[in-house]
Parts: sequence; C-alpha cells; structure tokens
Amino acid sequence: MRILKPFSFVAIAAMLITSCGTTKTTTNTTSNSVTETIIEVTTDSIVPKTGEMTESEIQEWPHMDIFTDSIPGMSIDKAYDFVKNKKGKTVIVGIIDSGIDIEHEDLNDVAWVNEDEIAGNGKDDDNNGYVDDIHGWNFLGGEKGSTAPEQLEMTRMVKKWMPKFDGKSAEDIDEADKAEFELFTKLKKTIDEKNKSAEAQVNQYKAVKDLIVKANDTLSKLLVGKEMNLDNINSVKLDDQMLQQGKFTIMRIISSGDTVEGAEKQLDNIVNHYSTQLNSQYKIDYNGRVTGDDPYDITDTNYGNAYTIGSKDGEMHGTHVAGIVAAERNNGVGMNGVAQNVKIMSIRAVPDGDEYDKDVALAIRYAADNGAKVVNMSFGKSYSPNAEWVYDAIKYAEEKDVLLVHAAGNDGSDIDVAENFPNDSKDKLVEYADNVITVGAMTRHYDDKLAASFSNYGIKNVDIFAPGLEIYSTVPKDEYESIQGTSMAAPEVAGVAALVRSYYPELTASQVKKIIMDSGIEFNNAVIKPGTESNRVPFKDLSASGKILNAYNALVMAEKMSK
Repeated sequence: MRILKPFSFVAIAAMLITSCGTTKTTTNTTSNSVTETIIEVTTDSIVPKTGEMTESEIQEWPHMDIFTDSIPGMSIDKAYDFVKNKKGKTVIVGIIDSGIDIEHEDLNDVAWVNEDEIAGNGKDDDNNGYVDDIHGWNFLGGEKGSTAPEQLEMTRMVKKWMPKFDGKSAEDIDEADKAEFELFTKLKKTIDEKNKSAEAQVNQYKAVKDLIVKANDTLSKLLVGKEMNLDNINSVKLDDQMLQQGKFTIMRIISSGDTVEGAEKQLDNIVNHYSTQLNSQYKIDYNGRVTGDDPYDITDTNYGNAYTIGSKDGEMHGTHVAGIVAAERNNGVGMNGVAQNVKIMSIRAVPDGDEYDKDVALAIRYAADNGAKVVNMSFGKSYSPNAEWVYDAIKYAEEKDVLLVHAAGNDGSDIDVAENFPNDSKDKLVEYADNVITVGAMTRHYDDKLAASFSNYGIKNVDIFAPGLEIYSTVPKDEYESIQGTSMAAPEVAGVAALVRSYYPELTASQVKKIIMDSGIEFNNAVIKPGTESNRVPFKDLSASGKILNAYNALVMAEKMSK
C-alpha cells in the first residue's frame, strides 16, 4: 500500500503542460456511594472547529479530544489520565511493512529485542527457525540497506499466463480455461494502459521540472543580490516564451507557500513514482525476487535475513507507521506515539509493489510465534492467488490471541463489492475469524468532509474509521513528516489496541476488537462519500460500527469489561 503524499502545486504543473452529543464522562453516585463512569458516544451538540489551525496543532490533531478541542481526535490525554494510577504491561506490536528505521531517535528505545537470540553469531539460538532475528525478520531479503522494487500482483499473474494465452483469441481457448483467459485479457489491457499513462506522466513532470529549473536559474542571475520574492520576480521581463511560462509557474509556487526547492523535490518524487510503475510494478518481464525461494511454495521457508530496516533512503512507510503506534512518549523529541509500554517488532514483507501471499502468511505466523499481541498490516492488494495461506495464518493468529489491524485501502472504493486482500471474510458476508479489524481513514474536519476522500469503505468489511489525513510521524534518519492514507489510520487503531492490552491484558483479541468498535464516537450526519466529488451519504453507512476511534472510551469500556 503506497503512501499518499500531498503535492501542493501538481494541479498547476498539469495545467501548465495542458496550456503549453459528545462522549462525556459522567459520574453517578449510587446509594452505596459507588461511582460509575458512563460512556456517551453521540456528538450532536458539538460545533466543528472553525478558523485556521497552527502547524503544531495540525501535527497533534489525531491525539486531540472532540469535546474540548472540537477536533475528532482520539482523546489521548484523557485516556492516559484515566489509567494514571494503573501499571501497564509491555505489549509487543508487530509491524508488517517495508522495514523500520529502528535506529531513529524516537524509535530506538521501543524496538523489540529477541532476548533468546545472540546477535551476529550466525546461529538460530532460540530454535524459532530464523537466524539472528534480533529485532524481527526480513522476508524480502536483499543486501543491508537495499530497496525492494516488485511487480504488482496483476503483473505477476499476467506474466504467469503469458506462455499459455499471449497472442491467442477466445476461439483458441478451451472451455475450462476461458475464465482465466478473460481475466488475463482484462489485466493485460490494464497493464498496457498503465504503462502508457506512466510513460506520459514521467515525460510530463520531467518537462515541468526542466522548465522550472531553467527559469529559476535565469531569474537568480537577473536578480543577483536581490530577494527572490513575488514583486522582484514579477518585475523581470523575459522575451523567451517558455522562460516566461516558467517564471509564472515559480510565482504560483511561491504564492502557494511552497519553495522552488520544495517544488523540485515534489516533482522528483512524482517522476520516481511513475518510473517505478514503468520499471517494476507494471513491467511484465521484471523479477524483483532476490531471496532464492519459490514464492509459490509455502513449505519453502528457509529464506530472508535479519536486515529489518530496509533502505533509509528509499523506504519510509514502515518507519512512519511505527512512529504512529509507538514513538517514545514525552521524551522531548519529535512526536508522541499513541501507546506507551510497547515494543515494536519489525517484520519486513512489503516491497515497493504488491506483497507476496507467502510472505504475508509467514510474517503473521512469525509475529504470533514470537510474542506479538497486536499486529499492524498497512498494505493490501486487489488480487490474491494464494489467499488460503493468509486465511490460515489469520486463523493461526486468532488461536494465539493476536489482534490484526488492517488498512482498508486508498481507492475510494466500497470493499463490500471491490476486492481487497488480506481480509477476514471469504464471501464478504461472514467473517471466518474474529481477530481482524479493518480501518478506514478520516480527517480533522468534523463536518461533511470527515471521511477522507481516498479511503475505502464498506458497511460490512470496514470496521471503524481513524485519523488518516495530515498524520505527522517518524521517517528515516531522525526526521519527521506529515503524510496520509489508511496506512496511517490503521496504526492509530493498533496503538489504541496496544494501550488496552497493556492495561487490561486479561482481555482477548476478540474482546479488544469489540471494545474498539463499540466505544467509538458517533457522527450522525452525512459526509461526502469517498471517491466522489459531492455525493453525500450517512457516515454511519461507511463502516460496520459507523464510528470513529476513541482511546479514552476504549479504556473506559475495557475497565468495565474486565470486571
């Protein structure tokens, strides 16, 4: 699942090319002087926050409280105040992702350490099947610090069927193979279209950057000794039409609050995004597998290595997810994660493309076998040829009392209809396990823009919504960044789940799932339906619970359930 990063002037660039009740806590006193905390989840009386928020406030919004701040955060401060006199137990949270920079200043003290393993001796000291797995396991393999480009699942499927179907028409296909042939034809057409589009996008944004670079160089020489502000830039007269166009683009960039350097970096990111599609994700003859195993043999398990960080230069997704869950709290550095008393187990199984079902299944089993009680899974795909391996792993985790938290996806689609893997229902109606919670993304706007426009939804197959837009968290090399996606919403839930399991360890994974869903905040109004411009639907119809995540309520409900 890819990160959704904001590009402040992409629309300008494209245009340029074209033209060239509340959750209250009330205390009731009975005749026996026993106090009871009552959860109220309706927020009909809340007036949404108006006015601009500061950068610091936006960075902190997911932890805010709807009742005191009028921002639909998770009420984290209230949650910790509720358990201030309790002592929590350490909870291991598995992060199945692209790798985690466990050397990060805000994560190095919360990294899980396998105390039964001796680092660097080349032996499987604890006999768990993995050599030197001190902080987790890297199912993607590769050299230390390397990236993991990979095909999408649809590309791998087409590649597999090419010898059988390529160049043939429907008349050439046996009846027993026609369903596969039809899917092959559909996917091959999609891949061809995606490649054509990606090539056009690469050329387009390279041209935009070239235009900006040349115009910026020219302006810098003409304005030497002067500030590069709007007035000075506007005063420069340029005869060359393309340079003039570049000048106007730079003025738009600056007026939007961005910088030329920032815009160039954004353009580089866009070009890299589409180049990756061309060079690996949609490239049929590409092979990104470097582990030496057979990815279609679940019994071939002797592969991978202990390099769980991945590339600090090319992979940030897992580090961002880990910080949301567990960045060290109140250490005066960076930001606060949701949960304290947590250790992060790094399980690298998500490449820059689609994950293999085998890697996902074995990653879930690794987490369950090595003590994780919560596992975050911020990834997903539309096709899963070996889904049964993952189903079995999810059931195995259920038997081990492990809660799995899965991001719903960023297609703005109804996954009660559209395919989305992994999942906990083979027919989209009946759950085969009760230890998976699927999370949609919401914004800080407590109005009709509450549901994030990109988020998947589904009244049966999405369980709850959580903060997933403008999420500030750790990225490699001791840095921090705000990005968005259901990939960011899932770890908010994983963090709350870890918080509950820390203070109420007697509760099962199934009970924690129920608590998170039942204790959420209601929003009894219509929102703009994700994936549409203006279609309005009741927010409660976008998920099974119809609610948004609230840590404080979850702890209050856990307290009641644990008695």
